[in-house]
Amino acid sequence: MTHEEKRIWLIRQLINENPEYSQYRIPDTEQDQKDLLRALMNVRMPKPIINEFLAIQDEYLLEESNVIGYVDVNKLEVSKKNQQIILWQGDITTLKIDAIVNAANSQMCGCFRVLHNCVDNIIHTKSGIQLRLKCNELMQKQGHEEETGKAKITPAYNLPCDYVIHTVGPIVQGKLTVKHEELLASCYHSCLELAKENNLTSIAFCCISTGVFMFPNRRAAEIAVNTVQHFMEETGSKMKVVFNVFKDEDREIYDLLLNK
Repeated sequence: MTHEEKRIWLIRQLINENPEYSQYRIPDTEQDQKDLLRALMNVRMPKPIINEFLAIQDEYLLEESNVIGYVDVNKLEVSKKNQQIILWQGDITTLKIDAIVNAANSQMCGCFRVLHNCVDNIIHTKSGIQLRLKCNELMQKQGHEEETGKAKITPAYNLPCDYVIHTVGPIVQGKLTVKHEELLASCYHSCLELAKENNLTSIAFCCISTGVFMFPNRRAAEIAVNTVQHFMEETGSKMKVVFNVFKDEDREIYDLLLNK
């Protein structure tokens, strides 16, 4: 199959899974087809699927990633204040690194909102449906929602990193409290501990709890940097840590903390 044929085949398989989607027509344009495939993956519940689907999906996603390209963590510039820390602005799903951190919700099974632009949605989309299946397996075994400040590790499947570490950040509704700050610090610490336990040498953090979780950006960055630096000092870890930002505002905040 060509790349386009794989995309159309995957769409048809997902449509055929659910009688409610029988009226859906496969669009003619490439981008509309990609959006429909992503939307169908976004809303798909974590249930078994045939191996043929996974094989074709994996081929398709890896071909998509090859077009975009990868970013090698070892080629990124380190910060002026700490040679183990890197500030990088870009798409975290393109990083070739041991682990990336996903800002998850307490259900820990990805974002089900169609085409939502959160990091949780994008990571699950580019990793493939295996990630939701694995997360669901972990949550079913646990038997309850994930606590804020905790973390879990999974394979990364079709991402260029090796692992995804999922953590649930605090939601700030109203005034920022000391408890919010403690929980956010716990997110960073839990991820670092998991990375250490799994002998990882590099990890990339997204801006946990900012955005829709409404944690103030400046204070979130201060907590992130302080927690990472304290972990390095306390454990003697040589782990390479990337602070990945998407917005210019966050880049400027982290730049002041790490390079000025």
